[in-house]
Formats: sequence, C-alpha cells, structure tokens
Amino acid sequence: MNLPIVAYGNRILKQKCIQINKNSPETQDLITNMWETMENSNGCGLSSSQINKPLQLFIVDSQITFENLDTEGQLVYFEKNDKGIKETFINARIIDTSEETWKDYEGCLSIPGLSQKVERPWKITVEYFNQDFIKQTKTFTGLTARIIQHEYDHTQGVLYIDHLQSLTRKMIESKLKKIINGNIKTGYPMKFL
Repeated sequence: MNLPIVAYGNRILKQKCIQINKNSPETQDLITNMWETMENSNGCGLSSSQINKPLQLFIVDSQITFENLDTEGQLVYFEKNDKGIKETFINARIIDTSEETWKDYEGCLSIPGLSQKVERPWKITVEYFNQDFIKQTKTFTGLTARIIQHEYDHTQGVLYIDHLQSLTRKMIESKLKKIINGNIKTGYPMKFL
C-alpha cells in the first residue's frame, strides 16, 4: 500500500521513536508498505515516522543509487566491491563512527524540493535487527552510511536540516514555510498539517 509521506512541520518528525518489541504480522505489513511507498516516491530511504508511525524502523536502498551512477560516481560514493544495500533496520543503534567525515547533498521525502550539504562520518557500525528480526552488527561506508545516518536521525526526531548552520537555515526558511502550508507539488501523496 502506497502511504502518504508526512510533510515537514508535523510534530511526529521531531519525536524520538519507540522500540519495536517483537516481530509481528503488523510489523511485516508495515515494512512491505514502506518499501512500496519509498519506491513510488523515488526515495532511497524511509523512516516509519515519515508515514506517521513513531517506531524505530527504517529502510535503505543504496543499490538503486549505485546502479544509476556511472563508474566514476560509483568510485566516489562507494568503496571497492560495495554495490549498495537493500535492507530493513529495526531498533538500530550506531555504535561506532569514523573520524573521517565528508560533506554531500541530502534531501528528504518529507522536505520535498530542497537539498543541502551535510557533514557525516564516512564509516559507521550499526547494531540492528533485520526484517526477520535477526540481530546484526555491520559496518557501512560512503553513501550507504550517509543514508543510514539520515534515516537513523529520523528515529531520534532529528532532520537533516537540523545539522545546518543557522544562516543556511535562514536562507531556506521561506521554502520550509511553503512545505508547512502545503504550497508545493510532489509526485507522491503527502500529509500536511
């Protein structure tokens, strides 16, 4: 089921999400709906808070980005032998980050039409449960690590624009107000205030 994406300004996006206690049919249905919603919105990541469910759950597809990049782009955003992931993250915790950081543009389905440069660690280690509720501890780099950090932030009530300098925030304020007021057009259904 293609669900509407919650727009910037909705309080749920600033909420810290709650853990999922056990694997249930509802969780599996939600995950299926999230994948459909993300694919229909041409996204590469989606948090459950973006579809109005304040749970520690997000999905990441960096494979699609890898496949759409030319060889040069793949070398910039992905390490050798890394072709991206298509993964579900439940109750994720980032347990380690590299000192090496990099800046790149990020956008968000909840903040359509905007993108800004955000500095993030190049490499992270994440502890999480996958879709089958099996505990994982994995290390990710490059673009995959960036998408995971962006989506993990959603589970903590943090948006990528919260990482911006106040001057940059001021410069995009009028665009953010348009989103809050629903004065935008998107190619996917949205839920405004």
